[in-house]
Amino acid sequence: MRRWFPHPWLTVLLILLWLLINNSFSLAQIVLGLVLAWIIPALTRSFWPEPLPVHRPWVMLRFAGVFLWDVVVANVLVARLILRGPTRVRPAFVMVPLDISHPFALSLLLNVTCLTPGTVSARLSADRRFLLVHALDAASPQDVIAAIKKDFEAPLKEIFEC
Repeated sequence: MRRWFPHPWLTVLLILLWLLINNSFSLAQIVLGLVLAWIIPALTRSFWPEPLPVHRPWVMLRFAGVFLWDVVVANVLVARLILRGPTRVRPAFVMVPLDISHPFALSLLLNVTCLTPGTVSARLSADRRFLLVHALDAASPQDVIAAIKKDFEAPLKEIFEC
């Protein structure tokens, strides 16, 4: 089975993303999505030396929902900050202590932090224990740390590190 589908979770994710991006569930789009979802993991097999350990796939769905909700809310908050003017913005660099160690989970954490409007992953420490995050509006650095740890790091740790 692994020979034909080296990364089954990636295959499922690619099919779903293809159908969502095209906003069509026609037979042609489903077939094309299946072909792409089979070819892409097969061609990139050498980049994935070991299978991705997904311990709790249902948590991944909850994580995706929380992330999408955070993106929507952050877009509204950033737009409000911009419309109010620069005097109300309280930017800050915040050092977030990390508990996750799996390389893919860590990479995903850095990416979702950057994809959420108002925050940017600025630097990962050499020992991978701290993440420097720039927050556009940080009334309290502890609130920024708590939000990142609760919304992003905890579910990723649960998904990939069990």
